[in-house]
Amino acid sequence: MSDLKVRFWGGARTVTGSRHLLTFGRQQLLLECGLFQGHRDEAEQINRHFPFKAREVDHCVISHTHIDHCGNLPNLVKRGFTGPVLMTRATEALARLLLLDSAYIQESDIRYVNKKRRARGEPPREPIYTAGDAEHCFERFQPVAYAKRTRLGKFTIHLHDAGHILGSALVDVEVDGRRILFTGDLGRRKMPIVRDPVQVAEADYLIMEGTYGNWTHGDYREVSDRLAGVINRVAGRGGRVIVPAFAVERSQELIYNLNRLRRENRIPDLPVFVDSPLATRVTDVFRNFPQYYDEEATTLLNGHRELFDFDGLTYVAGPEESKALNQRREPCIIISASGMCEGGRVLHHLKHGIGDERNCVMLVGFQAPNTLGARIAAREPRVRIYGEEHELRAEVVVMNEFSAHADRQGLLDYVGRMKLNRLKKAFIVHAEPEAAEALVEPLLTLGIREVHVPEPGDEYEL
Repeated sequence: MSDLKVRFWGGARTVTGSRHLLTFGRQQLLLECGLFQGHRDEAEQINRHFPFKAREVDHCVISHTHIDHCGNLPNLVKRGFTGPVLMTRATEALARLLLLDSAYIQESDIRYVNKKRRARGEPPREPIYTAGDAEHCFERFQPVAYAKRTRLGKFTIHLHDAGHILGSALVDVEVDGRRILFTGDLGRRKMPIVRDPVQVAEADYLIMEGTYGNWTHGDYREVSDRLAGVINRVAGRGGRVIVPAFAVERSQELIYNLNRLRRENRIPDLPVFVDSPLATRVTDVFRNFPQYYDEEATTLLNGHRELFDFDGLTYVAGPEESKALNQRREPCIIISASGMCEGGRVLHHLKHGIGDERNCVMLVGFQAPNTLGARIAAREPRVRIYGEEHELRAEVVVMNEFSAHADRQGLLDYVGRMKLNRLKKAFIVHAEPEAAEALVEPLLTLGIREVHVPEPGDEYEL
């Protein structure tokens, strides 16, 4: 029996709540500690209670700052974890922002829940974690540079640029002569701002995301044309473009593209509003880490161009300024969180905007099942916002070309460039079952000896 094992506690047959536990002898290394996002009761149960003992985990590594990969770190520390949390410096800067924001949302949600519980004579509940818990977990952060060898007990860790978002990493683990490559979320090649994924050639075991394992993205070179077409069409009929966008990466990518389109006179000079305090703070982090930029962004920056600012762009501050946007009558573009329409200021803009056929809701990221974003993407005739039904009359545009995830061919191409005669097993995670299963046969055809789509709780010997 092997003394090295991996157990999949989250992000298995789903795209959320990533948690993969490597065990070597008595040492435990946790890859990711993400929040599960889904139905409220299910998410509450999964996020509040770990299926393992937090105090027995020795080390943790975070690939990047999306909340489904790092969002439950404060609860991990709260439950007794005392080890280091390894990540890149950009990831650390972003994680501090996102975890405090997540704590604020949980505290706000629990106040609302407790108001309802009091009315029913039920005892109050506590948030999964508070802002204080988040700040306490920051003490465990250990930022490292790409490609630096870092010892965590018996494990040696290398982080390589994953090309997904600013600071994202492939996690390259060595232990007892064996090598495990965890992709985190693998990025696409030739995307703006961030560099292409670093090609890791050798590994014995591969833990690979498969979000778009059954999907081919449109050519990113066509994004500018399609984006310009939507904006010109909606402006021509006097409407507004409402973009639910993730605060990290997607908002900055949109701003970057809108900046280029305006400089090239391909879209009218519409007012553009970034209505997300978190996105505004995240954009400041992007400005502070130009060393992570790709060649194109670096060239523009060296030409003294501001990548994330232009005339007509406003970063909205307070809630009153946000509410005032819905009183405007002229065409405009509103970029607001959250990306799956599950919370945040975008809900107010959707509430006021989706009933007007002149407007457009532009979805630019993955929409998990059962979210409001998924229902809008499906163009359901009526959707619920803040407990009230609203008719969906606005145009809906889904632009998966913006995705920061590698698609089916991108994933297969990445694996195909590895030394396949060394790969013994591959595990497909962070994917809905259909997407994960679609990758099994192609990976076997490449020559990998075993390919698994683990169920939550499944354990494998390495």
